[in-house]
Amino acid sequence: MYDNKGKKAFILLERCINNTKNNSQMGFTLMEIMMVVSIISIVSAVSIPNLLRSKITANESTAKATLKTISTACEMFLAANGEYPLAESDLTDVTPPYLTRNYDGQTIQGYTYAYLDLNGDGYTVMAAATPCGRMGSNNYAVVTGAVLTSESCVNP
Repeated sequence: MYDNKGKKAFILLERCINNTKNNSQMGFTLMEIMMVVSIISIVSAVSIPNLLRSKITANESTAKATLKTISTACEMFLAANGEYPLAESDLTDVTPPYLTRNYDGQTIQGYTYAYLDLNGDGYTVMAAATPCGRMGSNNYAVVTGAVLTSESCVNP
C-alpha cells in the first residue's frame, strides 16, 4: 500500500512534530528572561559607580604623585643652585635633567598641569581635574617647600 516515498514523508513529518515539542521544552520562558535581565541590571547599578570612583581615585593619586615629582625637582634645583627655577626649562634643559618631560599645559590621566608661579624665590604648580567631577573631584597645588594642598573642584 505505502511506497518508500510515502514512508519517508511520514517519517519526516513525524520528526518535524517531535522537534517542535522538544524545542518548546528547551526554550526559556518570558519570566526567566525577565529575571536574568533584572539581576544583570541590579549588578550593573551597584558595580558601575564603584568602577568610576576607582578611576577617579587613581587619577587623583597620579596627580598628587606628579606634583610631588615636580616639587622634588624644584627643591633639588634649589639645593644645587641656591635659588628656585625661573622657568620649567631650568628643570628640563640641563644635563642631567631634574624633570624628564614638560608638564606645563599637559593633561595626564584627567588632570591638566600649570606652573602658576616659577620665580627664584619659590614656585606654585597646580593640577586641575579636566573635566571636574568626571576625571577627578579635587584640584591640587604644590607650593614652595613641597606643601601639597587640595580643594574640591567646582563644576561650571
